[in-house]
Amino acid sequence: MVCTSFWFKFPGTSSKIEHFISILGKCFDSPWTTRALSEVSGENQKGPAAGRATAIVAAAVGVGPGKAGEGEKEKVLAEPEKVVTEPPVVTLLDKKEGEQAKALFEKVKKFRVHVEEGDILYTMYIRQTVLKVCKFLAILVYNLVYVKKISFLVACRVETSEVTGYASFCCNHTKAHLFSKLAFCYISFVCVYGLTCLYTLYWLFHRPLKEYSFRSVREETGMGDIPDVKNDFAFMLHLIDQYDSLYSKRFAVFLSEVSESRLKQLNLNHEWTPEKLRQKLQRNARGRLELALCMLPGLPDTVFELSEVEALRLEAICDVTFPPGLSQLVQLQELSLLHSPARLPFSLQIFLRDRLKVIRVKCEELREVPLWVFGLRGLEELHLEGLFPPELARAATLESLRELKQLKVLSLRSNAGKVPASVTDVAGHLQRLSLHNDGARLLALNSLKKLAVLRELELVACGLERIPHAVFSLGALQELDLKDNHLRSIEEILSFQHCRKLVTLRLWHNQIAYVPEHVRKLRGLEQLYLSHNKLETLPTQLGLCSGLRLLDVSHNGLHSLPPEVGLLQNLQHLALSYNALEALPDELFFCRKLRTLLLGYNHLSQLSPHVGALRALIRLELKGNRLEVLPEELGNCGGLKKAGFQVEDTLYEGLPAEVREKMEEE
Repeated sequence: MVCTSFWFKFPGTSSKIEHFISILGKCFDSPWTTRALSEVSGENQKGPAAGRATAIVAAAVGVGPGKAGEGEKEKVLAEPEKVVTEPPVVTLLDKKEGEQAKALFEKVKKFRVHVEEGDILYTMYIRQTVLKVCKFLAILVYNLVYVKKISFLVACRVETSEVTGYASFCCNHTKAHLFSKLAFCYISFVCVYGLTCLYTLYWLFHRPLKEYSFRSVREETGMGDIPDVKNDFAFMLHLIDQYDSLYSKRFAVFLSEVSESRLKQLNLNHEWTPEKLRQKLQRNARGRLELALCMLPGLPDTVFELSEVEALRLEAICDVTFPPGLSQLVQLQELSLLHSPARLPFSLQIFLRDRLKVIRVKCEELREVPLWVFGLRGLEELHLEGLFPPELARAATLESLRELKQLKVLSLRSNAGKVPASVTDVAGHLQRLSLHNDGARLLALNSLKKLAVLRELELVACGLERIPHAVFSLGALQELDLKDNHLRSIEEILSFQHCRKLVTLRLWHNQIAYVPEHVRKLRGLEQLYLSHNKLETLPTQLGLCSGLRLLDVSHNGLHSLPPEVGLLQNLQHLALSYNALEALPDELFFCRKLRTLLLGYNHLSQLSPHVGALRALIRLELKGNRLEVLPEELGNCGGLKKAGFQVEDTLYEGLPAEVREKMEEE
């Protein structure tokens, strides 16, 4: 197909044709074309000469219907022939060939979008064909009228009567016979030309040339996703088919998304070799050997050659389909799918059903969670993150969890209006439940009462204004976290005496203004987090919580501490940072088991010498206060080293040299 096929040459036609010629030749010669066709059809294809691709494409219009322009033969013959046959056996593509094929896919996509927008080529071809037919008729009529007047005898009139006596003569045209034969021959050729034009006109109007279907190619190659095309793109493919439909077949490979995904997979395998993947292996927080892959166009097959992988983390990988090779990961126990929708064949579901212990799924909406996740009967931890659609948020319907017979940990981060009813499916063995609502108000929590063996409960950012009464029915509860809610009053804390096993209570990041005196009833409490609230005082009865080991009241507005804090003889960690404390009671230093004391960013003007009684102290924070000098009794804190002592450099340098030397000892 050459630009000379069109009489009127301008960028709207010529550039499209030349671009199409270039892309078609590259697609025809690409090793990926042969490989893709061989994979899907099961037979090797032998392509024509590589160097003739452009010349043959150029001849598609030249020998096809409507060819009447002059100079096409010279254009076609200008391309030298190179006889280069494809190898009979399909070989693996190297990295460079894979990148070239990838670039071709992008070119074809852009070209298709550009050309399918209009039909200027089709319109111009019709107009010039109509014009050619009109030209043929004019030439034919003109010649038929005047060819009859060519004769051997010609009547001549010459004014020579005075000399010869005659004015009219009968002349012989010696070449009349030759000219007559040439004229009839010319008319014959013009008729052939005209018939070609008429057939082309018939072809243009009889067939839907603005639509092109790859149905036969789809059936032959097995690539069912090859799309049909329209407008000028379809028209050019119809012209190509007039010469050889093999070109369209090979070109169709680059219109298939399946073919493109296979190429991406091949390129991925070239880029991510097993050696490169092993360099990314590292131990995660659970001590499992984890492989984390992020923002890849697909999942490399080489991943499944690493049989030592125990945890697989896939993030922002589109359309993951696990191949049969997944069964090689015999050590796999943990799987994370973060914005990576995954399909799992049934055979692999059976493989993972009893092996997988932990799975994390993060998606835009919870209905995108793969259904096979809820059939992993050996699963011990299920972490889901995603939103319910607005119309379903109040109902908060989650897939049934009945198959998860071993589930011990369930984490749900969403916008649920209530605790999903399916949580009760695992009430008999669920030990930890975490609900993070991102500020959306959690209204119904009655389902919690059925979780008889629940040990840990997190209700984070659930818009709670009171401690839910359903919590007090959890007799096995050991840890409760109500972080980032709207708690103002915690009068209900008295009811925690029914939770006799409760050892950790986190009420941080709320708006609590005071702690009720009946906190003393929580004698079994070991950890109390009240940071990031609005406390100004602490109740004296807090000292009766004799089992308390950790107390965090940082980031509040405390002005003083009650002396009764010294009764907390088991206290090991005390956080008082970011308050307004001006002095510390001497009784505080009766807590001889204290290992961590955080006093930073208060209004302290001095530190009591009694601090030396804290022999177990290993971490002390004093930065951001109004201290002018440090007591030398700090040297009695044998476990306190410089790495665990946070104070201004000037104050540290003011300590006696022997104290500093002792702190700086290894």
